[in-house]
Amino acid sequence: MTGDKDVTLDLSVVMPVYNEAGALPALHAELTAVMRDLGRTYEIVAVDDGSSDGSLEVLRRLQADDPHLRVIRFRRNFGQTAAFAAGFDYARGRLVITIDADGQNNPADIPRLLQVLEEGECDIVSGWRQGRKEPFFTRRLPSMAANYLISRSTGVSLHDYGCSLKVYRAEVVKNIHLYGQLHRFIPALAGWMGVRVAEVPVSDRARTYGRSKYGLSRTPRVLLDLFTVTYLLSFSSRPMQLFGLIGLGLGGVGGVIGLILGGTKIVRGIVGGMEAFRAYRIGTSPWLTLAVLLIVLGVQFVVLGLLGEVITRTYHEAQGKPIYAVREVLEPPEGA
Repeated sequence: MTGDKDVTLDLSVVMPVYNEAGALPALHAELTAVMRDLGRTYEIVAVDDGSSDGSLEVLRRLQADDPHLRVIRFRRNFGQTAAFAAGFDYARGRLVITIDADGQNNPADIPRLLQVLEEGECDIVSGWRQGRKEPFFTRRLPSMAANYLISRSTGVSLHDYGCSLKVYRAEVVKNIHLYGQLHRFIPALAGWMGVRVAEVPVSDRARTYGRSKYGLSRTPRVLLDLFTVTYLLSFSSRPMQLFGLIGLGLGGVGGVIGLILGGTKIVRGIVGGMEAFRAYRIGTSPWLTLAVLLIVLGVQFVVLGLLGEVITRTYHEAQGKPIYAVREVLEPPEGA
């Protein structure tokens, strides 16, 4: 059950929380002040992703005085993508705002993102962090490279895919199936809907409490996720176009090598006679082994493409299996 379907609000703020007990009180106060100034109906959906530092207790205390705060508690740590997915499922607002719980995103930037979305008739408005405080070589440089690759590969150009401060129309995020670590690719995944995406410069604040959960070690994961997204956007409905082409390429190279070996043996026989033909042995040549290997690999890739054509839906979409498990949903007390 994902909340009261009869309740429709203007705004839902989705905030994944993982071991951010120190940052939560100040961020909640800032966020509440901004939302009240907007003068719209709203809710804050905090998703506790298996925190072990007392974040849940802090959220309980904040909820006791805030009727707008809803807390989704996971049974264990499922990751940020799962937390966003749960927040989107439980959100009841027409517009969904996402924000990190570490305090580095500034809630004061939210009104500007909302203004751009509504005045520009956009579907997604993404924050573009300015004056980032992270180290250049371990955080900013890999981020710049990743943003360039993602933009070129997906066709949805953004300077800062990693910024969590974004505003979405609810119909966009509720029609996207998230799994793995695909939360940073939501604008690209939504591209098949023909969404209109805008980008707004936002401030980036230094972390006050705790330490970052990310580092240089996540770069390989981002690259693998980029391949996944590229496949989903370009080949998920026609996998033979990918695996079949690879198979034909490998098999073709193997066939050419085999033809060259056979042709060379025949030419030597014609020029030098039967003795030269017999002397040129290709059965023990490593090139023949390579040719056979490439042909076999080519056949395997073509078969893989055929299987992919049969299995056109991913496991998560076909089975409808959630990527998270909720222990409880803490609704704010009546009259709080």
